[in-house]
Amino acid sequence: MHTDQPPTVDGRLDDPAWQQAQPLTGFVQSRPVTGAPATEETVVRFVYDDRALYIGAICYDSEPDRFFVSSLKQDFNSGGSDVFGVTLDTYLDRRNGFMFLVNPEGALKDVQIFDDSRSENQAWEGPIRVETTANDEGWTVEIEIPFSTLRFNPSEEDQVWGLQILRRIRRKSEDTFWAPLDRRDQIHKMSKAGTLSGFRGVKPGLNLRVKPYVLAEDQSGALLGEDRGGTSGDVGFDVKFGVTPGLTLDLTYNTDFAQVEVDQEQVNLTRFPLFFPEKRDFFVENSGTFAFGDQSERSYRTGVSLRDLTLFHSRRIGLAGAGEPIPILGGARLTGRTGGFEVGLLNLQTRESRGLPAENFSVFRARRNVFGTSDVGAVFINRQATGAGVEGYPDFNRSFGFDANLRPLPSLLFAPFVAFTRSPDSSGNELAARMWVGWRDELWDASALWRHVGDSFNPTVGFVRRRDIRQSYATVGLHPRPPVPGIQEVNPYLELDYVEDLRSVLVTRTRAAGFDVAFLNGSRLSLKYSDRFELLREPFRVTSDATIPVGRYDFGGGSLQYRSAPGRVLSGFVGVERGGFFHGTRTSLSGGLVWRPNYHLSVDLSAVHNNISLPDGTFTADVFGSRIDYGFSTRIFASAFVQYNAAQDQFVTNVRFNYLYSPLSDIFLVYTERRDLAASETIERVLAVKVSKSIGF
Repeated sequence: MHTDQPPTVDGRLDDPAWQQAQPLTGFVQSRPVTGAPATEETVVRFVYDDRALYIGAICYDSEPDRFFVSSLKQDFNSGGSDVFGVTLDTYLDRRNGFMFLVNPEGALKDVQIFDDSRSENQAWEGPIRVETTANDEGWTVEIEIPFSTLRFNPSEEDQVWGLQILRRIRRKSEDTFWAPLDRRDQIHKMSKAGTLSGFRGVKPGLNLRVKPYVLAEDQSGALLGEDRGGTSGDVGFDVKFGVTPGLTLDLTYNTDFAQVEVDQEQVNLTRFPLFFPEKRDFFVENSGTFAFGDQSERSYRTGVSLRDLTLFHSRRIGLAGAGEPIPILGGARLTGRTGGFEVGLLNLQTRESRGLPAENFSVFRARRNVFGTSDVGAVFINRQATGAGVEGYPDFNRSFGFDANLRPLPSLLFAPFVAFTRSPDSSGNELAARMWVGWRDELWDASALWRHVGDSFNPTVGFVRRRDIRQSYATVGLHPRPPVPGIQEVNPYLELDYVEDLRSVLVTRTRAAGFDVAFLNGSRLSLKYSDRFELLREPFRVTSDATIPVGRYDFGGGSLQYRSAPGRVLSGFVGVERGGFFHGTRTSLSGGLVWRPNYHLSVDLSAVHNNISLPDGTFTADVFGSRIDYGFSTRIFASAFVQYNAAQDQFVTNVRFNYLYSPLSDIFLVYTERRDLAASETIERVLAVKVSKSIGF
């Protein structure tokens, strides 16, 4: 409903506009009892003026003193909290959208959704206003979303958007939806969403936002080198501009990521490289547009993920091999929809640093929807040295790819791709390809995969875990919902993974059987036994004191993991793995404990202990971590993250203070220290203060 007197966003819903708006009710459970009416009533209303959309909801609750709120911070863990949420598919393409989740204390999680629930971008943020209040009947929420924040086609006089609404009651493990969903689907499953209509004549406005920053930094430590030590200052800016109703241009100059949290330490007991996720906001935003490779599918076991092969991994830009920063001079990104295509263009320029030349990175991605919820796409990636050449370093590297996601039936999905790379020193097989097919209905879950990765396939702006392979993978499982008190679903399954080299010699084989149990309270139990074969043509080092020699190895082992229900004061997980490890044995213990005495404080402890017994001795590989988060309010946060990696004997500390003093505008105070305990020296110490201001036009 249109209004000339918009409501005051105070969480009270007592403005005249709300009384005149049509209420939406009749929510239906997806869990614990799929299809049953909600146990608590939810009433939602929508109104709009020329500038913004307003959403008001009354979340009735028969026990209003039993809300559970996990955190006050932005992008809080929504799975462990009471939640009211809305997802808007503003182009009505039944694939992409914007999601807004709010807990009873007013914390906001705003997310971009891509590919009908395949991927999400939690780094996306808009100048959204949220207020909540609690009373004797439950809690209420008001959300103000400026139209300039959203992307839609203003040439259409009558706007029709996809709509889904969620109400989560954590203590009951109850999720209810306005448009009914099965329990395996999420709020961002836009192909099953409802429809919101009634908007007339709305416009996105100029949609220009400038965000300058200033930075002061003091650095020291052996890892930094003499050229980077001492006190320094810097300035830069980001610009976001809606070039057309469907396309958004992002510009960045002198890009800085001083506020980004350090990488989490990992134990690597394989002969393959580790994958570290991207955390830098500029790259995470709209990352789903550029995704290409071994994407996993929600609710399917696929045997692979982007941690196995991705053609574009943005950590290759502005970061050296060990994660040391490379200065980024600036760049641009254009993303959105035009002419029936979803497109992404990215160009960034780095400076010469750490023995690497100045480089230019370009990415072009395009996809087009076909046959409703299917799509086909292409990608091109170029890495080009623009400064003085470096001996042994290629002048360029290029990647090309074509992919598709085809859904001929609601339960049947095909996801093939083919990709190539080119470099000046190219030789051998530079092709990668796969065909994956999956079936998932209310009872059966089955998929099969074939993939090929050439021995010279080398996307230097991507990530490849293994080359010179042909992989075949298959799995079949059941998801019955037995009438057993306390159990929501069980999932017995079988898996077979068969990997040959390009000469058809078996190098890896894994046969596995598993059994998962999902309980009504949200906890999960997983059991699995695997039988493995590995052919090693080269030795590899497990720890500094342990090496696995060349040979053929048959071994197996079992694992058990239990994860308690979220949404409790005390929650956590424990895992045990025991069995063979090449020509020895391995015992692995892992665990985590989260203590949330209230919504201000969260204490998270984690530990991984690996005991490896080999013919030449017994070795351990351990990682311990602790994280403390404190939310003073929904605008002021502090966190401390401490890790100890026993294999490297390093202690890492990362402390951050964040004040969100106005929408999208921050003050960060960050302290990072990395100590080598064996050498009794600080190898990195950084103290940074960063202030940014978002200015909208």
